[in-house]
Amino acid sequence: MQQIRQYFENFTPMSDDDWDAFSSKLSRKSFAKKELLLKAGQIENHLSFIEKGIVRYYIPKEENDLTFAFSFHHSFVSAYDSFLTGQPSVYQIEAITDTIVWSITHKDLQNIYQTTSVGNLIGRHAAEENFLKKSKRELSLLNDSAEELYLNLFTEQPQLIQEIPLKYIASYIGITPQALSRIRKRIS
Repeated sequence: MQQIRQYFENFTPMSDDDWDAFSSKLSRKSFAKKELLLKAGQIENHLSFIEKGIVRYYIPKEENDLTFAFSFHHSFVSAYDSFLTGQPSVYQIEAITDTIVWSITHKDLQNIYQTTSVGNLIGRHAAEENFLKKSKRELSLLNDSAEELYLNLFTEQPQLIQEIPLKYIASYIGITPQALSRIRKRIS
C-alpha cells in the first residue's frame, strides 16, 4: 500500500490524516493469470491501482477477442466509462499475469472527494491518466504503422512486454500473430 502513497505524493503531498482516510477505503485483491477483473455486462464499481501485474482490456468475440489496451504495475485499471456512468461495460478486463490491485469503490471515492483536502486531486489525477492513455492510443492508431505500434509498446514496458502473449499484442496493434512475427524478426 505504501507504493500507492508514494505514487500520489509524486504529484501532491498527503497529510497522514488524508492518507489514513483514503487508505482505510482501499481493499487488496489478487487475481490469478487469466482471471477476469470485470466481465462484459457488469457495472464497474471500482477504481483500482495495480501493485503488481499486467491486465488487458478486450472486447470478447466468438473467434478472436479484440484487445485494445493494457495496464501495467503502478497504474490505474478500471472500466472507467462504466465507473463514471453506472452503465454495464461492453468489454472485459483480464489479468495476463498474477495481479494484485488496491481498489476503492465509487461510493467511497465520492466520500474521499468530499472529506479530504487531496481527494479531488487524486480523482483528477486518475481521470487525467486514463484520458492521456486513451488519447495516446487513439493518436497512435491513426498515425503509426503496426511496427511503430509494437515498438511504442515495447519501449513503454520493455521488461513486461515479454509476459504478454503474442496473440494479445497482435490484436492490440490490429494485425495477425504471423504478421507480428515478421515484424519482430525484421527489427531484431
